Amino acid sequence: MSIIKGKVYVLKDDIDTDQIIPANFLNLVPTIPEEYDELGSHALAGLPDSYQPFMKPGENKAEYAILIAGRNFGCGSSREHAPVALGAAGVDAVIAESFARIFFRNCVATGEVYPLEVRDRLCDVFSTGDEAEINIEENTVVNKTTNKTYKTLPLGAAKDVVDAGGIFEYARRAGLCS
Repeated sequence: MSIIKGKVYVLKDDIDTDQIIPANFLNLVPTIPEEYDELGSHALAGLPDSYQPFMKPGENKAEYAILIAGRNFGCGSSREHAPVALGAAGVDAVIAESFARIFFRNCVATGEVYPLEVRDRLCDVFSTGDEAEINIEENTVVNKTTNKTYKTLPLGAAKDVVDAGGIFEYARRAGLCS
């Protein structure tokens, strides 16, 4: 995927994996389709009340395809369920100033979400509900609401792994396993 378009949901700094998917939902098995969908319905359920709800009640897909966050997104415990829950909820990309290393790797390994870094503090210039367009090849994100363009850092070879749907599918396609 090279172009991602959609509504933006804005978060600030230090969003941890317990906020992305609270521990009481870790018993859901993402490889079971019904449980994958249910996992998505609980994405960002651990956010403080200062944030507007990410998911509408009774829904398992959010209206937001893009998350924009500040520093240290995905900190906390190293749970693969975090990027999987976001992907199950319909999120295609997370743009942040920085990621917790394990969260970034889990995004790539699962192929659920593109983790894109920026140098600008986009969480202060985007608003929840803005429309955005990401061009992964050109390393840009455009706020379609304000018509301003920002640079993302290149995703490099990690893009090929996410494009393939995760590390295992990438390895199969590359002939590294059967």
